[in-house]
Amino acid sequence: MFHDSILALGALVALTVLALACLSQRYWFARAWRFAGLIQGAPARKAMRGALLLLLLAVLYAAFAGITRNVRGTVSRGSWWTAFLGFWLSSSIVSYLFIKVVAGVDWGWRRLRPRYSIRAAVPALSSAPAGPERIAGAEAIDHSRRRFFHAAGFVAGAIPFVSAAYGFAEERFRYQIREIEIPLPNLPRALDGLRITQLSDIHAGSYMPISQVRRAVGMANELGGDLIVVTGDFLTTRGDPLADCIAELSRLRGPLGVWGCNGNHEIYARAEAKSAELFAGHGMRLLRKENAEVRWNGTPFNLIGVDYQRQRDADQNRAPMLVGAEPLVRRGMTNILLSHNPNSFPRAAELGIELSLAGHTHGGQVKVEILDHRWNPALFLTPYVAGIYRRPLYSASQLSDEEVFSPPGIQQAATSTIYVNRGLGTIGAPVRIGVPPEITKITLRCA
Repeated sequence: MFHDSILALGALVALTVLALACLSQRYWFARAWRFAGLIQGAPARKAMRGALLLLLLAVLYAAFAGITRNVRGTVSRGSWWTAFLGFWLSSSIVSYLFIKVVAGVDWGWRRLRPRYSIRAAVPALSSAPAGPERIAGAEAIDHSRRRFFHAAGFVAGAIPFVSAAYGFAEERFRYQIREIEIPLPNLPRALDGLRITQLSDIHAGSYMPISQVRRAVGMANELGGDLIVVTGDFLTTRGDPLADCIAELSRLRGPLGVWGCNGNHEIYARAEAKSAELFAGHGMRLLRKENAEVRWNGTPFNLIGVDYQRQRDADQNRAPMLVGAEPLVRRGMTNILLSHNPNSFPRAAELGIELSLAGHTHGGQVKVEILDHRWNPALFLTPYVAGIYRRPLYSASQLSDEEVFSPPGIQQAATSTIYVNRGLGTIGAPVRIGVPPEITKITLRCA
């Protein structure tokens, strides 16, 4: 019964998004059509409206191709057109919603205002002259309200386009190098200074051309990492250029090799086994519920990798994390876990894993400050949005981060650490605002 309700909710959300897409495109096309009608001269007016019809047909074709390309491959993945379509649809839908919110406020104001002003208006009207002056004053007030809401609607409609245009054209490919040091408990002196380069969430395809993957690999190689890790989501969906993406990743260089794990989009694309096969074909290794003993300066550490850790089982009940991972943990040496989903961190800390490396969140892709509070959509998915988080080693996974550090101010000698990479690619909309894509260099230090 619960599973059926979840499916129904998912279908409702999908239908809502589809309805918003149709309504918003109808709204913008109608406005453009009316604007074209203002053009003086029949030839120019007809040419503009003809161009609008061609543009509409192109958008419909690209949208249809986007739905069917997983099977037929009708549109080239990574093309500028599919990226622009994603930008247009996302920004036009949000802009349409903002405009309708302003229109709704205007409608509510017109309905509620007379109710609150009628008592004050009656005495004023009784003492005012019943001539054209009073009517002119009322019209002036009405015109002022109309001008205000017209301006508010224009600003509300423009903000999503301007913001998305910046995130689309500028920030989504402005790769940022983050260099951090992470102290780990019981880290052997020989491993102090070990450098790990991390990439995550590449999403090669419509929004991430292979040329940009190549550029990111070049930047990563300049960091001189000893161990290179890629924490999942090499593609977005079936039909994306997985082989090309992994071929580019094979250009990564580090004395301890290139390692990886699968993300949730490898599951959606049914490409988990294929990813591991391609990794192996290029001399890399993708760990799937496996561990490997790696040596640096003659000292071993334990590298663990798991496929995407689902949070719900087939019946939509909460699923335990890292099931069967206990035998992969090694006592007496440092354990490093590659797990795409950062929500596996409490369980990793409970198992005694000193360091987890994750991605999945994209840092939220969009981060804005509203009334001194930073709003980030990734907070709906996880408390581990981006950057460094810590929990006491061996702390119970069912406890929240606040509970394991209770009372406030308690100091724990040995903590487990997770670093959540903000990723390279995008999903949903080809836009990043306040969350630039990331390439990370992590240096391990003795705690």
